[in-house]
Amino acid sequence: MPRNIWAGAISFGLVTIPVNVVAATEDHSVRFHQYHLQDMGRVRVRKFCESEDREVSQDEIGKGYEIAKGQVVTVLDEELRGLPLPTARAIEIAAFAPVESIDPIRIGEGYYLQASGEVAAKPYALLRKALERTSKAAVAKFAWHGRERLGLLRVRDEAIVLHAMRWPDEIRDPPPGWRPRR
Repeated sequence: MPRNIWAGAISFGLVTIPVNVVAATEDHSVRFHQYHLQDMGRVRVRKFCESEDREVSQDEIGKGYEIAKGQVVTVLDEELRGLPLPTARAIEIAAFAPVESIDPIRIGEGYYLQASGEVAAKPYALLRKALERTSKAAVAKFAWHGRERLGLLRVRDEAIVLHAMRWPDEIRDPPPGWRPRR
């Protein structure tokens, strides 16, 4: 059984349903390591400071955003954790839409939502049945890893699935004059 990867609540109107999030998929792809062909020694990636021309340890590394060539604004992990994200522990439903109206190109990884405890079981089942009976999905906002994301809640069998979605500006248009190969 997969472990919980996040805990929070589905929220809409005056309704709050505590849930746990569990990965709905698993990756079975083969992962290769890099080896030096001459002696089969493992090749590793090292963190290297360009300015000092030396390897640096993890505790010497910070985050930053380059606003202009050579001008970096540093950002501390504490600052990121302190950002006021209204969806930090909630999956806030913003709207309901017909499932078939959602463009599949916007849909990402899927996660099962489990009712968290006995008290959450009944409202969870009611939401699941309502989505199923109306053939609708819920469009929601939630925050993971310090970033607010767009999500889609839909029914699969007896579960509600949360899909991470791409924001509209993250979808590219096909190139002009693009035609599929025949």
